[in-house]
Amino acid sequence: MAINNEHLSGSTPYNTKDELSFEINRLTHLIEDLTPKDGGFPLNIPGLYVGRFSHPSAKNVKSLYLPSLGIALQGVTLVTIGNEIYHNDGTHMHIVPIAMPITLQTIEASPSRPYLGIRMELNPERISSLIPKVYPHGLPKAQKMNVNYFTDIDINIVSAFSRLLQLLKSPKDTKLLAPFIIDEILMRLLCSPIGDHIAEIGFSNSESQQITKAISWLNENFAKPIKIAALAKLSNMSTSAFHRHFKSLTNMSPLQYQKSLRLHEARHLMLSRQIDATTACHLVGYISDSQFSRDYSNFFGSPPKRDIKKMRMQAQIPF
Repeated sequence: MAINNEHLSGSTPYNTKDELSFEINRLTHLIEDLTPKDGGFPLNIPGLYVGRFSHPSAKNVKSLYLPSLGIALQGVTLVTIGNEIYHNDGTHMHIVPIAMPITLQTIEASPSRPYLGIRMELNPERISSLIPKVYPHGLPKAQKMNVNYFTDIDINIVSAFSRLLQLLKSPKDTKLLAPFIIDEILMRLLCSPIGDHIAEIGFSNSESQQITKAISWLNENFAKPIKIAALAKLSNMSTSAFHRHFKSLTNMSPLQYQKSLRLHEARHLMLSRQIDATTACHLVGYISDSQFSRDYSNFFGSPPKRDIKKMRMQAQIPF
């Protein structure tokens, strides 16, 4: 597998490196204040998370991302989606337009200079409501959607994130003003070089959004047996077209996607609710304990009991 940079845009949407450096440092200090220890932390603004890791990770960390925008302000991670690896540092923004299983590995971090990042989930309904304001005369024709994008960091989005985190000092300000700053970030994304792909997140009738109807169903019903024909019908496609478009968009088959969802949820249940592997196995839809253990070991690299013990010892929360 090679590091893939084909989705990097060529323009640099800021005035000077000094100005960008100032804004990145400001946001970095705000994230430091909100992360007193290593881990990923939800903030008092729905869909907003910050993360801190003080050491390179010895192994990959698998996580499930909803549609989101993320920025690594300090340190470096490798992001693996399907068979492609992306180098994520403080020079780009990472956009995931559909819910996707992602593998992360922190490769540059130390106690004196920890990895620090911020991530905001992208709400399709909110994006849909903003599209007419940004594109009053209609969108340009979009190219095929990818499972993720890296685009040059935008000083205005970094500044908006800083203002968003500063609001957390006042619950009243957070409630009143956070929605406006979130809308600003979304509109700046819509105006970016990949704005047409961001807009597609808010469309219900595009080809990629037809597939995301099936993805949404899988996310909500992962414990149930799946029928490919029913998912194809939900996506308004033939079975063969659905298979082709699903794999083209997600780099995996529907069954592989469902398995990934089940294993992520089982891990989450064992960590958050302290239940045993057998209980988690049946809650996520597995019938065979031995099959669950084999799939879990192949996916996460260790059997359930050993993996959960290590996760708790390291307090390694996927960000």
